[in-house]
Parts: sequence; structure tokens; C-alpha cells
Amino acid sequence: MPRRQNATAAVIREMARQHHVHYVGTSSDVFAHHVTRLAGDTVILDDVEQTLLALQRAGHLSRRDVVRLQASYLREAGL
Repeated sequence: MPRRQNATAAVIREMARQHHVHYVGTSSDVFAHHVTRLAGDTVILDDVEQTLLALQRAGHLSRRDVVRLQASYLREAGL
């Protein structure tokens, strides 16, 4: 069965393309990964979620926008 196109993911990718933004991990990202791992949690952001972080860090999205877009993305993805 073919995967359904995620409209929110397409919007996020297009916004990143228009602003020439891509995700670059930081030392804080590595630290957060290890803290969550040591706490027994598994948090793995996919490329779309990482792109949201990059757009926020570049000043193109507010925190509220990121939360709204991520919720919509996850809802469409069925996660």
C-alpha cells in the first residue's frame, strides 16, 4: 500500500527550501540526546522534525509555530 503524502511535511520542506535552511546538529542536541537516553527515553527526530528546529533556530518560525506544525505533521503521519 503506497504511503500517503504528508501535506504538512511538504509545507515544512518547501519553507526550508525557500529560506535555504537545513538542520545542523549542535552540542546541545548531542547533550539532549544523551540525557534522554540515560533517562531511559528514546527520542529520535526525523528529518522533517529536524528541519522544524532549523527553521526556528534561523528565526523563521516561532516556538508556537513549531509546536503547531509538528503536531499537524505527526497527526498526518499517524504517529
